[in-house]
Amino acid sequence: MRRAYAVLLALCLALAGALVTAGPAQAAALTIPNGVQFTDSSGSALHAHGGGVIKVGSYYYWFGENRNADNTFRYVSAYRSTDLKNWEFRNNVLTQSSAAELGTAYIERPKVMYNASTGKFVMWMHKENGTDYSEARAAVAVSDTVDGNYTYQGSFRPFDTYMSRDITTFVDTDGTGYMVSAANENYDLHIYKLNPSYTGIDSLVANPWAGGHREAPALFKRGGVYFMLTSGATGWSANQQKYATATSLAGPWTSMANVGDSATYNSQTAYVLPVQGTSGTSYLYMGDRWGNSFGGTVSDSRYVWLPLTFPTSTTMSMSWYPEVTVDAAAGTISGTSATYNTLIARNSSKCADVPDQSLWQGIAISQYTCNSGGNQKWWFKDLGTGYYQLVGRGSSLCLQENAATVTQENCGSATTQQWSLTASGSYWLIKARATGECLDVNGASTANSAAVITYTCNGATNQQWTRGT
Repeated sequence: MRRAYAVLLALCLALAGALVTAGPAQAAALTIPNGVQFTDSSGSALHAHGGGVIKVGSYYYWFGENRNADNTFRYVSAYRSTDLKNWEFRNNVLTQSSAAELGTAYIERPKVMYNASTGKFVMWMHKENGTDYSEARAAVAVSDTVDGNYTYQGSFRPFDTYMSRDITTFVDTDGTGYMVSAANENYDLHIYKLNPSYTGIDSLVANPWAGGHREAPALFKRGGVYFMLTSGATGWSANQQKYATATSLAGPWTSMANVGDSATYNSQTAYVLPVQGTSGTSYLYMGDRWGNSFGGTVSDSRYVWLPLTFPTSTTMSMSWYPEVTVDAAAGTISGTSATYNTLIARNSSKCADVPDQSLWQGIAISQYTCNSGGNQKWWFKDLGTGYYQLVGRGSSLCLQENAATVTQENCGSATTQQWSLTASGSYWLIKARATGECLDVNGASTANSAAVITYTCNGATNQQWTRGT
């Protein structure tokens, strides 16, 4: 009896100890899909567009734009995560009611810094009047806690002189704070040193790329080298990102060099996040694929996250991956390599195509003259079960079987998005798991825009496909 009691007591003490020491779940290697909308832990759309991340304790806090349907300011929303995949909504830390001038406004690219000397969290952002971009002002808000309600301090032009649009912030290893903003109708990019409280500007440090017409800056430091990553100024449309380096923020800076492809994988810089762990530090490119660029609003925007790599101490590269795997505890980031293929119908020699290069869910697939566009390329993602998902290169959406159509939809676990491949001579039959029917060009048509459907497998040439490059 005593022995049983002792065992029970030991178990209770162990459980109590576990409860006392329990903290946030430890990060692990997790895979994050690219080019899609994210959701928070409640399943709601995650709105942190144009934002930035700060790490406090075990948590990463992600702040960003949460806009109204007309793209005006609604909130700066805050989320937190230990693993960079699973995000918990924390608070709308700044709202339209936080200050009179925020009732109708544009608030863009909020970035939060921690000031170790004051113990305050300081948010910088770009502020406009909600009608046009004539104000070109910087704005500041502060809070005692990272995800508490921020007190708005007002907006201004630096030194009452310079325009200030797209911004970023940076805290150097010596604790000095900096703000970078696009000036002079975006033709200049100013680097400012902040005052000791980070709530005002002390001096203009440099304007290294005068006349460069750059926006969306992201500044980070790797080793002893500063990297400035920016986009061109082409409205909501994506363009070629460029970067420059220096060993001092005052310069001299190198000229801008290209990184990524000509449209930066249809994204624009929001932030570069150093992810530090037991295996070192990796750098995560965080970009926005703006909804306005494909007929929506900011709330429809998708996220593009990619690992940055560094061939030398002063050069940087970025490649496309449909998924990234992040181990926040180890500080490692890697991409899932993928081969994209066209699907060419034997009877028509035309490709399975997403009409008008649409990025929207629910778009019916048709056939069209092959043109090597991203809307005609598919990643056969092996699910390890004998089935594949067919993920579009342009949209990052999955091919889905429906009763009368085949459409592109958000990728999930439904069997209607799972397909098997069966050889038919030198061609392939692509069978839907849900019904066992074959991918088919409706009516054996050879015309452009003929619907791609599923139909009872019969071996006809309009059900035979090749996988092109």
